[in-house]
Amino acid sequence: MRQIKFRAMLSDKYYAHPRMVPWDELLERFDALHIFDEYCMTLMQFTGLLDKNGREIYEGDIVKLHQVVLSPDDKIGWVEYTAQYGYSIRFGKRRCRQSDWATDEGANYEVVGNIFENPELLEAYK
Repeated sequence: MRQIKFRAMLSDKYYAHPRMVPWDELLERFDALHIFDEYCMTLMQFTGLLDKNGREIYEGDIVKLHQVVLSPDDKIGWVEYTAQYGYSIRFGKRRCRQSDWATDEGANYEVVGNIFENPELLEAYK
C-alpha cells in the first residue's frame, strides 16, 4: 500500500522567503486547520515512488529521465497529477504516463529539483 504524505511550499508570511517543507515538519510545526489559510502556497503529494537514488518523488519535482530503449538522450520534465492520467512526467507539451516511466526497467529517473525552487532547470525544455 502506498504511503500517503505531502510536502508544502510555504509563503514568506512564515519564513523570510518561500520554502519547501517536508511532511514530518508539516506535522510537527503547523496546525493543520490553519496552515492552508495563512502559509501554504502549494501542497504536493508523494507519488509513492523513489528515484534511482532512493529520493521520494512528489508532484512538482523536476526529474531527469533516461530511457535506454526509447531515447539515447536524457530528458528533463516535471511530475504532475491529473485525474485523467494519474502521475505523469511533462516534457513541455508531451506527457509520459506513470505506467510508462515508473514500471519500465530500462528507465532511470532522478529528482534534480522542483518547479518552485528550480524553474530554470526547465527553461531549455519548453
